[in-house]
Amino acid sequence: MGSQRGKGVLKRSLDEDYKVSRKKPKGANALNDGIGQEITGVSLPTEGKIKGWEFGGGVRMVCSNVGGQFYAIQGNCPRCAFDLWKGDLICNDPGWDNLPRVACPTCATTYGLRDGKHGPPLKRKGLSAFIGSLTKTATQMDSVKDAKAFKITRDDEGKIYCREI
Repeated sequence: MGSQRGKGVLKRSLDEDYKVSRKKPKGANALNDGIGQEITGVSLPTEGKIKGWEFGGGVRMVCSNVGGQFYAIQGNCPRCAFDLWKGDLICNDPGWDNLPRVACPTCATTYGLRDGKHGPPLKRKGLSAFIGSLTKTATQMDSVKDAKAFKITRDDEGKIYCREI
């Protein structure tokens, strides 16, 4: 028992074609050489803009174009569940770290578009500030959640690919 005798192990270990054909990629490289899943039916945002995408199963994403580079994170705010694609894009402000960022239009929490990390809230005035303060109070327990981040790429044929970072 436990012996590999008679199972063709030696033959398989010496046969180069068998080794190559049986190798299976693992992890992020398992799908399209690591570029992710192709997404169809979406258009990429223009420079300095944000777009919201919704896919089957309730999956939502927000995508932005900053300097010709595409960034994407989950479409709803992890803190208050509002649509991030309706938020403010912060890309050239020297007072912020981890740019570009998107600020939730409701609770004003900011998220880095490169990695989904939460950051300090955007300071607002007037009615937006009042609503934001109510939202922060109501969702205080979830204030430290980060958003899921995605890598968006486009190949030479114009196909768009997405994979979670």
